[in-house]
Amino acid sequence: MKYTEEIFNILSKGGFISANSNNVRVKHYYDALEEDYESYCEYYKGIGFFLQAGNGYYFFARQETKVDLERKLEAAYKWIDYLYFLKTFNTTFGPGFLFRSADIEIQIGCDLELKEKATKLFYDKKKYPEIAEKLVNELEKAGLIELENEIDKTYKVLTAFHYMEELIDCITITEEGQYEIPE
Repeated sequence: MKYTEEIFNILSKGGFISANSNNVRVKHYYDALEEDYESYCEYYKGIGFFLQAGNGYYFFARQETKVDLERKLEAAYKWIDYLYFLKTFNTTFGPGFLFRSADIEIQIGCDLELKEKATKLFYDKKKYPEIAEKLVNELEKAGLIELENEIDKTYKVLTAFHYMEELIDCITITEEGQYEIPE
């Protein structure tokens, strides 16, 4: 097994290793995981991490305590808002999608619904460039996007973005009993 330390350093911080990354090293890590997935699973399981394969990406999962689960739910609320904003920005926003922070900024100024969502995303940011930059930084830090072109600041959405979409798709809100008719 190659790259166990490098892979651990990325995944243990909540990052992803995506198949469509532009980074040559990340592509090598992805290929190594693809080739010997079971061995990597056993290796990381020994230190309390569970290697998970998604649709074109890898990440770590761990057994969580109740306190950790509550913290993760709070984080999920934030990502639901991000995803809702991004799909309002462009319904095709997903793996492979290319965009610039300036595109988001311009669209906020033109779209009333997006403007409303943007102001709710980051209460401490009032100007559209600040909001767009903060969102892009959050997505990049999470390993969901990557800088594709340094000259025009174009970003590419990585396959790890599927994780966020799948997470949101798994959430079911029930309204048990609310519409029941008493007998």
